[in-house]
Amino acid sequence: MVETLTDANFEEKVIRSDKLAVVDFSAAWCGPCRMVAPIIHELATEYESRIVVGEVNVDENPQITAQFKVRNIPTVLFIKNGEVVDKQVGAVPKSSYKTKLEAHI
Repeated sequence: MVETLTDANFEEKVIRSDKLAVVDFSAAWCGPCRMVAPIIHELATEYESRIVVGEVNVDENPQITAQFKVRNIPTVLFIKNGEVVDKQVGAVPKSSYKTKLEAHI
C-alpha cells in the first residue's frame, strides 16, 4: 500500500518507522513523475510488509520538501532509521529502484 505522506504525518509514518521507507516526491503536473508512480506502486505491492512506501505532493507539502532539500522531481528517497540512505532523482527503470531498495532492506 502506498501512503499519502504530508508535512503533518511524515514524522510518524517515515521517520519513526522501523522499516526502510521509499518516499516518492512528485507533483500532479510532472510528466516524469507520472512515469515513476506506477513503478512505486508495484514496489509497494512486491515488498508489502517489508518496507513503507509513500508519496509526497511537493506543491501541498512545502515543509517536508524543503527539509529534505528536494529541488527536482521526481525524487525518490530511501530513508532508514530517520536518515536518507540513498536517493534517485529523475525517472529510471524499475530495476534501478529495486537495486537501491535491496541494498538497504
